[in-house]
Amino acid sequence: MRIFTASVIIAAVSLGTPAFVQAQGAPAQPEVQSPPAQSSTVIRKIQVVDVKDLPPAVRSKVDDVVAQTTEEDMQSLRKSIDATPEAASALQAKGLSSLQVVAINIADGVLTLFAKTA
Repeated sequence: MRIFTASVIIAAVSLGTPAFVQAQGAPAQPEVQSPPAQSSTVIRKIQVVDVKDLPPAVRSKVDDVVAQTTEEDMQSLRKSIDATPEAASALQAKGLSSLQVVAINIADGVLTLFAKTA
C-alpha cells in the first residue's frame, strides 16, 4: 500500500475513542496536539464508517468536531482524500465520495473515514 502523507491536526476526543483529524489550519483547542510537519504514515487498511452507525456518545463527539471545523478545512481534508487513490476507491466501493467525509482517524496503520450519508 502506498504511503499516505498528510500534515494534519489531531484532536484527541477522549480515552478509548478515536482521534478525529481535521485539516491543518483548524483553530487550536486545549486537547489538540500537532504532529511533525512532515509526518509519513503507512496505511495498511482503509475502512469507511457511517457516522449514524456509531454509538451515540461517539457520534456526538464527531458532531462536535465537525461543528468546529471550517468549510475551508473540510475542503482541504477532502482534497487530500481525493488525492489518495486508495481512500477514494474505498469510498467509491461503498457508494460514497469525499464530499460525505466529515472526519478521519489514523491509528495503527488503519485509516478510518467517517462519513455522513443522511
